[in-house]
Amino acid sequence: MRDIKTLIRTVAAVGAALGIVASAAACGSSKSSASSTKAAAVSSGSAATQVRLGYFANVTHATAVVGVAHGDFAKALGSTKLSTQVYNAGPAEMTAVLGGQLDAAYVGPSSALSAFVQSHGEALKIVAGATEGGAELVVKPSIASAADLKGKTLATPQKGNTQDVALRFWLKQQGLTANPDGSGDVSVNPQDNATTLDQFKAGHIDGAWLPEPWASRLVEEAGAKVLVDERSLWPNSQFSTTTLVVATTFLTKHPDTVRALIDGQIAANTWITSNPADAQKLVNSELKRLTGKALTDAEIQRSFSEQKVTNNPDASTLQTSLDHAVAVNLLKSTDLHGIFDLSILNAELTKNGQPTVSDAGLAKK
Repeated sequence: MRDIKTLIRTVAAVGAALGIVASAAACGSSKSSASSTKAAAVSSGSAATQVRLGYFANVTHATAVVGVAHGDFAKALGSTKLSTQVYNAGPAEMTAVLGGQLDAAYVGPSSALSAFVQSHGEALKIVAGATEGGAELVVKPSIASAADLKGKTLATPQKGNTQDVALRFWLKQQGLTANPDGSGDVSVNPQDNATTLDQFKAGHIDGAWLPEPWASRLVEEAGAKVLVDERSLWPNSQFSTTTLVVATTFLTKHPDTVRALIDGQIAANTWITSNPADAQKLVNSELKRLTGKALTDAEIQRSFSEQKVTNNPDASTLQTSLDHAVAVNLLKSTDLHGIFDLSILNAELTKNGQPTVSDAGLAKK
């Protein structure tokens, strides 16, 4: 996996090569039913022949996992082909978006921010939220406080991803250093989540800040305990873990396809909320297909209890996420105006009788 410095160099090179430019997304009208959306996608000249979607084999990406497996995306997209690619963490996924290998992606806010900052606000738009909560710092039972972490080694999914930023900022608040080069009071070791589980079991690391289901797997399989539930660090226990981003060029050229993708998400989230037991079974089945291993009943139930699916990107928290990344020297401060385009989402939510969501005034530059 590439670290944040590699991502920055890649983004800069890709931005120069592709000459990415920002453009306002056109937003047409469509029917709220899946069949009407399908007809619009077939007949509209702005519909793409294919949409390439990235997501993770995580419970925090239940919206995407269900949208694919339950057929909600395919139904809404109609004749537009859905191609998917699974990633371990956001920085590598954002490299794919910036390099033109993905049109849309489910990703954490810190990784979306990194791509936005390094492309000077041109490369992508956040068009919806997907998950709130579902991230924890889990550690060996002998660790009772932040002070006990000095001299210890912790893991995250990838340098610069949402959990990596959360861990480094929290350590800074506790008076502990965790430098991007691995030095400091606490050594942070970004790595694949499956590797983290194995290394924790073997005693090679002392804990990890992880999304679900990995936090639950360390708790249930390896005897870890929760030191920090990230929900406790945010007002009203609300923070965005997963968002839906779309390449700006794709959104500009194919707004009807983005509308269909969002319709598929709304349908998937509605089904998850209305059928929690069936949703857990479906997600678990898909995780087994994608990773080769299903979760135990305790793990899938615990994972779902730690989070919730949503269409709201919690836009008001994004500046805080950026401030945290800046504070730990992973990003430079930037103007976030233009990072959101929730116009299609809000139009489709209205058609489905659901409340609209706020962009916190960050939709326009």
